Amino acid sequence: MSDLNELYQEILLDHNSKPRNFRLLEDANRTADGFNPLCGDKIALYLKVDGDVITDVGFQGSGCAISRASASMLTQSIKGQSVERADQIFQAFHRMITEPEEELDYDTLEDLECLAGVASFPTRIKCAVLAWHTMRAALDQHNDTVTTE
Repeated sequence: MSDLNELYQEILLDHNSKPRNFRLLEDANRTADGFNPLCGDKIALYLKVDGDVITDVGFQGSGCAISRASASMLTQSIKGQSVERADQIFQAFHRMITEPEEELDYDTLEDLECLAGVASFPTRIKCAVLAWHTMRAALDQHNDTVTTE
């Protein structure tokens, strides 16, 4: 395994075992739930949006390592960002996972690049994107549970 792949694996394992922002956000004003029936991943995402800025974010739930690491990394990447910037990050992340032949937007993705290898495992793509689609639902204030099916 290359040094870069080992580093990526370490980052993913760290986010899985010590997820960032894994907490109920009491004063959230945007929330959404997500479910991946294929793997059993469940997530509740909480956003505090002030004006056009995501000032705080939290999540709770259970699932596989990829789902949990992706949710943790999502919270770090959107906290403090504008809603528009969060959407740009979503678009870049979604392209990276679903269109692996496309060139990566390294400036937008930053550490999220660690999840690029998921694109090689079609059954795991839904695990990686669950939190991201749940974020979109929260920002759009959709009340239905997001599902990967």
